[in-house]
Amino acid sequence: MNSELLETIKLVPNQPGCYLYYNKDNEIIYVGKAKNLKRRVYSYFHKQHDSVKVTVLVSQIERMEYIITDSEVEALILESHLIKKHKPKYNILLKDDKKYPYFLITDEDFPRIQVVRKKNLNPDKGRFYGPYTDAGAMYATLDFLKKIFPLKQCKQPKFSNRPCLYYHIGKCLAPCQGKVTPEEYQKLINQVELFLSGKQTELLKEIQAQMIKYAESEQFEKAAKMRDSYNDLVKTLERQKVVYENTKLNEDILACIYDEGIFVVVIMMIREGRLIDKKDFTYFADNIDKTEYLETFFTDYYSNLKLEFPDKIVSKDLEEVGNKELFQDWLKVISGKKVSINYGNGRGKYGELYELAVKNAVNTLENAKLKKMAEIRDDFNEVGSYLAEKLHLANFPNRIECYDISHIQGTNTVASMVVFQNGLPKKTAYRKFKIRLTEGKPDDFLSMKEVLTRRLKRLGEPKWEKPDLIIIDGGKGQLSSVMQIVESLGVKIGEGGIDFISLAKREEEVFLPKKSKSILLPRDSNALYLIQRIRDEAHRFAITFHRELRGKNALGK
Repeated sequence: MNSELLETIKLVPNQPGCYLYYNKDNEIIYVGKAKNLKRRVYSYFHKQHDSVKVTVLVSQIERMEYIITDSEVEALILESHLIKKHKPKYNILLKDDKKYPYFLITDEDFPRIQVVRKKNLNPDKGRFYGPYTDAGAMYATLDFLKKIFPLKQCKQPKFSNRPCLYYHIGKCLAPCQGKVTPEEYQKLINQVELFLSGKQTELLKEIQAQMIKYAESEQFEKAAKMRDSYNDLVKTLERQKVVYENTKLNEDILACIYDEGIFVVVIMMIREGRLIDKKDFTYFADNIDKTEYLETFFTDYYSNLKLEFPDKIVSKDLEEVGNKELFQDWLKVISGKKVSINYGNGRGKYGELYELAVKNAVNTLENAKLKKMAEIRDDFNEVGSYLAEKLHLANFPNRIECYDISHIQGTNTVASMVVFQNGLPKKTAYRKFKIRLTEGKPDDFLSMKEVLTRRLKRLGEPKWEKPDLIIIDGGKGQLSSVMQIVESLGVKIGEGGIDFISLAKREEEVFLPKKSKSILLPRDSNALYLIQRIRDEAHRFAITFHRELRGKNALGK
């Protein structure tokens, strides 16, 4: 630690605020917030860190700055702004392959409704509603809005002395030709905004009142249009699932799940007791702190929210994040209303709603896995060639096998063998092994020796094809132990034989036999995802078999 940095740390006050860390190139590499700046900053430089990321971060800090705020809530708002502005290397930056669209009600004398992307969210252009994660559903909503609310559709009138076709087919009120007053048009805009805000009950009452008003003043054509809009809206609402009838429940139900390098968040939007929308967000990120990632998502999503805020956010996952009072105060500042947080515990309605969100999150996660594996399947020649090149394999990895051991203190020890053929699981070739030599004594090395001996002695037998690559779960030491076993069995290694690698979970390092340095594959590569998936599948299969065996033994079978 240099003297300038040391002096700055000594001057940091016991007050809330934000701190900014700079590297030797004077780049901001991390932005953080704290209720007590001195305590938080001190912890970086005077504690041992379990996180490799934090250890590396601290080693690169050359100087720091801090900004004092009046409260922790202000610090949270400032942190979000600084991260968006500077995009520091060691802050979590949520990256998705989608650019989510929004609805824009333009700021014109006679506003239009448009679809825009995040990069065009200029508040001077008008009022935004979104984001919408399902573009197909969004455009279907846009078609529906244009059907029941005949808003202006072009920026400039097509003709100087007559309305265009949209007016004649009932999809525009032709404000360009003075066919509608600004007051009547504004009422239409207000109705669109009620719909987009989820206030359908209020919208129905307003349309019904307007319909009666037109009928009483004998404007029967306008009354008929109001009637048609009312009926269309009622039909749409009937298709929406009623979660709690006769309530004004306005809540977001949030659930997140992380598995196999995929982080998924689902938000179920309930307005006036109806489930009106579901938003799902998928991020590919390895070795993340799920709690830290969720906190970043939470602040990013709600600070950019262009829809009306809910009255309550229900999420059991937020209990792990903590800071409930801080986030409630922050939500009040950015939304201008009280927004409470409920952890969705217990068997009441909030517990039920949270479980519904979890089911949707699991489904989104499985779809993301299938999509990722489909990419690998469709492009396996490239993925396999990349693996062979980067890992110095002697064979193209058509058939990959992976093994895992599972036990509890040496009891009911089992092993699994999973097989992936051309990038896809070949479940008919999966095998289970009951380990005989280590019962009652936990010895993973001896267990692995037994399973590999039993497996490799069957090379060439029907249904026991020779693998091109075997993956070992673990680091350099585990791989060295396995290679001793393989060499003692006289198995050919390398070209024409079998390649071996190991995958260490902590940093996803790949180790090769008799090589001291590990290899790091790109975090976002399909090649890394494939070998992670194979490793995790072997672990899942072993644990499942172990639980089955333990259950049978517990019942005395």
